[in-house]
Amino acid sequence: PLFYAVAVIVVSFLPIYVLAGPSGTLFRPMADTMIFALIGSLIVTLTLLPVLCAWLMRRGVTERRNAIFEAIRSGYRQGLDLCLAFPRWTVIASAILFGCALLLTPSIGAEFMPHLDEGALWVRATMPYTISFDDSARIVPKVRAILSSFPEVTVVSSEHGRPDDGTNATGFFNAEFYVGLKPYSQWPGAYHNKAALIAAIDRKLQSFPGINFNYTQPAEDAVDEAETGLKSALAVKLFGPDLGTLQLKGKAIKQVLERVRGIGNVTLVQEVGQPSLAIRIDRTKTARYGLNVDDINGLIQTAIGGDVATQVVQQEKQFDLVVRLDRKYRDDPVAIGNILVQTPAGQHIPLKEFAAISVVKGASFIYRENNSRFIGVQFSVGGRDLASAVEDAMRQVTTKISLPQGYRLDWGGEYSEYTASRAQMGVILPLTLFLIFLLLFVLYKNLKFPLITVAGVLLSAPVGGILALWMTGTAFSVSSAIGFLALFGVSVQTAIVYISYVNELRLAGTPLAEAIREGAVLRLRPIMMTALVAALGLLPAALATGVGTDTQRPFALVIVSGLLACLLINIFLMPALYALVARPDDRLEV
Repeated sequence: PLFYAVAVIVVSFLPIYVLAGPSGTLFRPMADTMIFALIGSLIVTLTLLPVLCAWLMRRGVTERRNAIFEAIRSGYRQGLDLCLAFPRWTVIASAILFGCALLLTPSIGAEFMPHLDEGALWVRATMPYTISFDDSARIVPKVRAILSSFPEVTVVSSEHGRPDDGTNATGFFNAEFYVGLKPYSQWPGAYHNKAALIAAIDRKLQSFPGINFNYTQPAEDAVDEAETGLKSALAVKLFGPDLGTLQLKGKAIKQVLERVRGIGNVTLVQEVGQPSLAIRIDRTKTARYGLNVDDINGLIQTAIGGDVATQVVQQEKQFDLVVRLDRKYRDDPVAIGNILVQTPAGQHIPLKEFAAISVVKGASFIYRENNSRFIGVQFSVGGRDLASAVEDAMRQVTTKISLPQGYRLDWGGEYSEYTASRAQMGVILPLTLFLIFLLLFVLYKNLKFPLITVAGVLLSAPVGGILALWMTGTAFSVSSAIGFLALFGVSVQTAIVYISYVNELRLAGTPLAEAIREGAVLRLRPIMMTALVAALGLLPAALATGVGTDTQRPFALVIVSGLLACLLINIFLMPALYALVARPDDRLEV
């Protein structure tokens, strides 16, 4: 039983290796640690522990009476006798309790991963796209000064424009600020959490009109941008061929999202709005003077953009010498229209006679994914779980926004990771239970006892985990799902301890009813020790509130509460199930 008990726990952690994306990267080291630790403990238990017992216990062991445990065992006997007198009602009561726990799940909510508190802020300022470097450079120090004025802040650094290596293409309209924070215990007391501090910072930064500020965390910002391709953890992407239609429908989607409960910080990626000079050549007029479009394009390129006339050599370095018109002849549409074009007949005619010159709103950025144009509507979720908020938004957008043919929506970022992980868990959880059942079948050589074990664990273990998530307001996530996987493994281990001992008593000739009762009473202590040691070991992680604990807390919370509930239910449910299913002529294995 010892080998199979450890094997069951190892199997419960194996599905973590199937997880893809950030969740797999985050939890795979934990699975490595658990599996190797279990294998190591099994080897030590089978080799070193017997030697130590033979050496240290050679004079025997005196068992002292434990008054507290004796009182617990006495009360347990009374409750056990009642449950064995009415085993069907015991199973029905457990099933009802399990059903009530399931009824709580819709109110728990769901998300991809709990947000990890990094102990710092990443503030992004998006200024008007047409702003010059000089104007934006005057704003950045002012923002930095406001951020530094808060006593909770330790350091502020800024990034303006794009990096020198060109890995993050953006303009001078974009400025990003790293804001280091003191430990929460050192905060003066004006603000009690990061959300309150962000709200206070945002109120002060509203003194800059026309600038949008976005607040996230350094590592989270990098992950969000990698997932969505935008500057937000959540975004809906509208794909289509025409920029004007994308802009129009994007504004409509933004208006719908702003009215959805729990959704905030809604911003539309401005793709159109960059002032551009449009020169539209009239082919009829150019042909009339013996010119073609290429002649006009060549002139415009040389006069405004410049052409390389020669190269200047300085020692081993070579530089292109670019020739173009002086700034006063190319600095505005009127001056450009007066540029003279020489015809084949030797005439010099102004460019405006061949082309319509105007300033129009062009594209500042054109975002593409899989070679398809899209416009992004960025948003965040607060005061509500991710799944219900985004699904509500999807329903409202689908109902209120009609898209032309050839246009489609993609809800990406953290929500797409959530849906992918939910689909993975839909396969992983049943697969884990099947593998555990398979191991139990190999152990007991029949279907009866594996069914008792799995049924008992399914009816008891999830109750505590679900109740804990509901009471603490913790949304169901990948972290809590992995906690349920580990919980099933440990709970099966306690069930194996009971069933194997009852089978051992029956093989020794003990009658069925007496073996069921005595096995439960005599194995109460090891079952309690197994569950309580695992629960107490994870209790600090379940109660931790410091920086970096957010992703592990749901995992530990599910296991601790689930083990305690499983202990209280299973010590009565498992004997009742055994009494209902077992028969005197069973094939027994221990």
